[in-house]
Amino acid sequence: MNALLEIRNLKVTFPTARGPVDVVKGLSLTLGRERLGIVGESGSGKSMTGRSILRLIRSPGQVTADEMTFNGTDLLSLSEKQMRSIRGARISMVMQDPKFSLNPVMTIGDQIAEALLTHQKLGRSDIRSRTLAMLEAVRINDPERVLGLYPHEVSGGMGQRVMIAMMLIPEPDLLIADEPTSALDVSVQAQVLEIIDDLVKRKGMGLILISHDLDLVSAYCDRILVMRSGEVVEECDAGELKNAKHPYTRGLLASIPRLDESRDELPVLERTGAST
Repeated sequence: MNALLEIRNLKVTFPTARGPVDVVKGLSLTLGRERLGIVGESGSGKSMTGRSILRLIRSPGQVTADEMTFNGTDLLSLSEKQMRSIRGARISMVMQDPKFSLNPVMTIGDQIAEALLTHQKLGRSDIRSRTLAMLEAVRINDPERVLGLYPHEVSGGMGQRVMIAMMLIPEPDLLIADEPTSALDVSVQAQVLEIIDDLVKRKGMGLILISHDLDLVSAYCDRILVMRSGEVVEECDAGELKNAKHPYTRGLLASIPRLDESRDELPVLERTGAST
């Protein structure tokens, strides 16, 4: 199968008073129509990698790569107008704390409809029916009422599900999900992941799932990249994560508490010699 996304030697750089700092350092990956998990602690470069694919890193940040192609299209050579036709319609991204990405002066219904109208020409009745269906799909009760609410009138968890609905309703080819279920309870989290999984299987969609939750990623994804300080330190099949070789990955796994925990203290990652 042809690669959906191909990245070689991706670097994201920001200027500082002490000189340029690379927050992503030479990352390379190939993604088919599969589920790829990217894990690592805060500050490891996971979110910056996702934003770079959509070219959402603004000045003074700089993004360079030897190659960054999506379905054969060179993303780095596209104009901003051309990128707008890809964002949302073909590549969508659910950001961290997605409720805060909602427009506070537009109703929930209008915002989801806008996600469709930006890329498709549909009649009012079609838009309404698809919007209601997607709200039901992310397990929102009484979707007719929620359509008329404003973001400040919904809970954090409901706002997160609304944002997920907005990103999924155009049925993109690639979904980048940055901690998409972090504010949801376990039962709703599983339901939302089932919705994403259905799109991956039914539409042949690719998925990049960015998360701190190693257990979730290993159970849900096909492959995993482990990032530390802007670099990929390990890549493995999800089912083999428990057999990871790199000391950093093993440290992350060891720090996860268990229900049958018998250790007096959880181990702390060794920082000696780590890059900043």
